[in-house]
Amino acid sequence: MKQEFERFDMKKPPVRTKWYLMPLLPALSYPDLIKHKNVLTKVGMDGIEPPYLLLCNHNAFMDFKVATKATYPNKCNYIVAIDGFIGREKLLRDVGCICKRKFTQSLSVVRHLKTTIAHGDIAVIYPEARYSLCGTTAVLPESLGKLCKTLGVPVVTLICHGHHVNSPFWNLHDRGVKPTEAEMKLLYTKEDLDSLSVEEINKGLVDAFQYDDFAWQKEKGIRITYEGHAEGLHKVLYQCPHCGTEFKMASKGRKLFCKSCGKSWTINDFSELAADEGETEFSHIPDWYEWERENVRREVESGTYSSGELDVYVDSLPNAKKFIRLGNGKLVHDMNGFRCYGTDVDGDEFLMEKDVPSLYSCHIEYDYLGKHGDCVDLNTLDDTWYIFPEGEDFSVTKMALATEELYNAYFRKGGI
Repeated sequence: MKQEFERFDMKKPPVRTKWYLMPLLPALSYPDLIKHKNVLTKVGMDGIEPPYLLLCNHNAFMDFKVATKATYPNKCNYIVAIDGFIGREKLLRDVGCICKRKFTQSLSVVRHLKTTIAHGDIAVIYPEARYSLCGTTAVLPESLGKLCKTLGVPVVTLICHGHHVNSPFWNLHDRGVKPTEAEMKLLYTKEDLDSLSVEEINKGLVDAFQYDDFAWQKEKGIRITYEGHAEGLHKVLYQCPHCGTEFKMASKGRKLFCKSCGKSWTINDFSELAADEGETEFSHIPDWYEWERENVRREVESGTYSSGELDVYVDSLPNAKKFIRLGNGKLVHDMNGFRCYGTDVDGDEFLMEKDVPSLYSCHIEYDYLGKHGDCVDLNTLDDTWYIFPEGEDFSVTKMALATEELYNAYFRKGGI
């Protein structure tokens, strides 16, 4: 691309939330929390004052509102992905946001978090780095334990329940779930961090982040009467457990069905699935999702995993102003990782490669902004590409699962 665009200034230091914006935080957060009768429980937080590190799970936008309730009136700096800054960079900087490109290792971000702690404020991170796809724990970065040691302040977790079943990533309609719940808990003191290894800290973090929103809903007996309850679920449950066919699942109303074999399932008020005829292979949505993961893992272990060569168009986000159409091209995700290449609007060739050890997970979107379709989000330190495959013979969910399984095979199983 002949035109060179200004890049987002990732080195610009974070600011403490402007005093005149502080009252806006509860004003924008509390009405929704009241509507959903949010219950916040604090455990071990007596006497804990900033600075500290707050690690939150990530299921829906309401997570941010609960974090405000949990921390107000203390000042915070929040790690936010660059697409959240589009068209509102100054505002987000002024409320204390720190920009990061997803699934990249950035020393600038670590420096900014140290600045937050030096200011005596709260550093807020959503370490799963994306909304959970089916209301269960997403993978945490192995660097998280080291970051905890580096910052050297108490580590607090904030685990929310009910946000996924209320407004799942695959269909953001507000289902009116109430009450929602959250637990704010002191996980490590500074003394704990000094005495524990990075591996021990990471294990404790993984244990603390275990949650299942669908199990929580059933345990609490919360009904969802929304008639579009299953719509979009086929984005996550892309493989039919009856005939095994991929990419032919669809949904409408409360029905999930396979366009290949015709089998269908109905979701009830407690988000449980039941086959309309024959065996119910999976009544619990996360179990179906984990079955898909197992199938992807087998492909990885046999060395056969590949998305094939997909036609795509690519939008670039060099700064926070707007996406720029880069051009049309091809995307391949296989045993070597991601490779996206093509020709930009000026006729020049473009290429992004992300090999297996460089990505422990990846960010995906379903029907981005309600009009752009599903996509994979790949990043370097100075650019973000939203890559939109065309056609129907693909699943970005499978690509996300495969990214994690490829990484696991590479580092934990002696290579692939």
